[in-house]
Amino acid sequence: MTEIYDFSAKAIDGDEVKLGEYRGQVLLVVNTASKCGFTPQYAGLEALYRKYHDKGLTVLGFPCDQFMHQEPGNEQEIKNFCSTKYDVTFPMFAKVEVNGAHTHPLWAFLKQEKGGLLGSAIKWNFTKFLIGRDGEVAGRYAPTSTPESLEADVEKLLAGAH
Repeated sequence: MTEIYDFSAKAIDGDEVKLGEYRGQVLLVVNTASKCGFTPQYAGLEALYRKYHDKGLTVLGFPCDQFMHQEPGNEQEIKNFCSTKYDVTFPMFAKVEVNGAHTHPLWAFLKQEKGGLLGSAIKWNFTKFLIGRDGEVAGRYAPTSTPESLEADVEKLLAGAH
């Protein structure tokens, strides 16, 4: 059976990262964009990461340019934007596609595990998937769900509950 730890993805700096490195952590996987109405959520994602990282939470950001060209930059531009505008320290990855024929395998898996309003399709930037320490996809959240609104669910998973 496939699990999240079977996947790898290219980090924003070009290194291949095996998601098995995050085994045993609570993960919040988010498709991001620099020119979206939800872009200010970077601040909330970073705050969540800083508050809970020592307890086992890691936020994983995956830039995506599939929604109205809201992530036009290259990886270096995205990295600079995230660090200078939002002081992002959580892991960021290279741009991916989350829908269509070239969907990144991780995102195909996440959509299969937890469908949303549009079935398996990702509706927009800043769709979020919360994964428990056991690797199970515990929740899928709409772009309008703020990082702050996920805090109680994050705390439950960090405590080992589902």
